Amino acid sequence: MTLGVFRVGHLPGLDADHLVWRELPAPQLPAGHAFEVPALTPDQLQALCDQVRGQGRQGLRALPVRDIVQAIDRVIQQLLDPASPEHQLLLRWLPLSTGFSPEMIRVNLGPTLRTFRALQLQRFLVEDLGNPALLDGFEPRVTGGWTHAEGPDLLAHVWAGNVPGLPLWSLVCGLLAKAGNIGKVSAGEPVFATVFAQTLARLEPRLGAAVAVLWWDRQDSQTPRAVWQQADTVLAYGGDAALRDLQAQMPPGVRFLPHGHKLSFGVVGRCALSAGRAPAIARLAADDLVRHEQQGCYSPQVFYVERGGQVTPQEFAQRLAAGLQQLQAKFPRPQPGLAEAAQIAQWRSSLEWAAFDDASVQLLGHPEHSWNVVYRDRPTPIAPGPLHRCVQVVALDSLDQLPACLAPQRRYLQSAGLALAPEQLQALAGQLAAVGVTRLSAIGQMAQPAPGWHNDGRPSLLDLVTLVDLEASAEALAERLTDYEI
Repeated sequence: MTLGVFRVGHLPGLDADHLVWRELPAPQLPAGHAFEVPALTPDQLQALCDQVRGQGRQGLRALPVRDIVQAIDRVIQQLLDPASPEHQLLLRWLPLSTGFSPEMIRVNLGPTLRTFRALQLQRFLVEDLGNPALLDGFEPRVTGGWTHAEGPDLLAHVWAGNVPGLPLWSLVCGLLAKAGNIGKVSAGEPVFATVFAQTLARLEPRLGAAVAVLWWDRQDSQTPRAVWQQADTVLAYGGDAALRDLQAQMPPGVRFLPHGHKLSFGVVGRCALSAGRAPAIARLAADDLVRHEQQGCYSPQVFYVERGGQVTPQEFAQRLAAGLQQLQAKFPRPQPGLAEAAQIAQWRSSLEWAAFDDASVQLLGHPEHSWNVVYRDRPTPIAPGPLHRCVQVVALDSLDQLPACLAPQRRYLQSAGLALAPEQLQALAGQLAAVGVTRLSAIGQMAQPAPGWHNDGRPSLLDLVTLVDLEASAEALAERLTDYEI
């Protein structure tokens, strides 16, 4: 018996009743639930791309960017409203799609959506462009002449399914850049982008006409090839191997913006390890681990803890383990798949053997626990773990030892969550920047990036646009060619 069917996608210009729909393979769904996706013919896909990059894109170009901001804000407000059908749809289907507990979805949904309210988007625009009016037309430059920021005709998005809400970052950027947008959702999480796009179309049809959301099978080579041929820019999230394959498919001249595997970590200075402060910092660290189940690129996999406080690094590890155990009652960990469970078991087994041979390694927790904390008493290079609430706590005599632990993974480093004294903050920030870290936040805020953050150190909006300069020389010559010039 089918208890619920969720139709994935948003296809402006196409009549859903005239499409062929088929079930999307989604083994994570419980029995009786299904995703359906449209099987587009080549002509239907061409019509979709023509709609988005044609009428949809031109409708966006005619709008002032401030109107686009307000339109997005109205959509976000609708998704935030607990009484709205769209909000209830997210609360119902996101736990089924992701395996995250309903309470985890409920707690994360508000902060994720509030990132895209009007005030935050206005700050975002100023952060990346200085003058948002550059998106509306040519604006004067201090050095003379004029500049305009022109978005792509067709911006293609490829989204991973590890973190609910991920598509909003790039979709909102695409709308602000006044691009036509076509996004490919993951079978692991096709809900958020679909609900956002459909709500956008209902409340703001001019914006909805510039956004298409669909899914295609990884064995399907024709659909993506057709999309890449028409796209100006492709923005993709995924594993390194998948991104390499994608890049190899790009036609000449297409701008490819990949976001791949990353490593993030926390740093706890001795100032945070007083008897009064350490318990709160450990709880914040546990929150960073549990929120999004370590699936985000910004989720910590290691905490480096400085000696010299009233609470030792080993005691901090024990408090972190206790915090994870407490959070399990409120936010049960999703059941890992067979492959993930095997990785966790292998990781734990290797550390049990390491602890047998090396007294400086201690494994906290039991195999039946939904978390694993490893304490290391000596400096250890950062390394990826199996996720799913598996973390290492590494003791350092001094934070000066930290850069050497991070340098071997320079190309993969992203976020650092910090609990440091003011006199340590600036100095360590400079050291972390030098080894490749691109985002520094407070511990407890690692999984909630600030609006307009520079993902992987890049400007999210500025990377999408082309800056067109109208030089002062052209203006000066034009003045000499007027009817009133003598």
